[in-house]
Amino acid sequence: AKKWINIRKSYGNFYKVPRNQTKLTIMLENLGMNYDGRPHSGLDDSKNIARIAIRMLQDGCDLRVNERIHGGQLMTVSPSVPLEGAPAPQMPRYRN
Repeated sequence: AKKWINIRKSYGNFYKVPRNQTKLTIMLENLGMNYDGRPHSGLDDSKNIARIAIRMLQDGCDLRVNERIHGGQLMTVSPSVPLEGAPAPQMPRYRN
């Protein structure tokens, strides 16, 4: 992966909170959610991050690529850069 969405950065920008309020457990707590699973389990962490992303989409956040690797260096992607490639994530559709 050379481009990705840093959820901590998106969360901080969208909800206007400082970086020290973007730890996984704090983000969940601020959204009224509990941590599901075992802390520091890769699978459980990613499920909880997905729950945060879904909530952000529900709250109107436009999740966009905000970091990339270029020439071996981590770079921030400006929010004004046009989207390229795949469409922006959409709210999941649930079947009844």
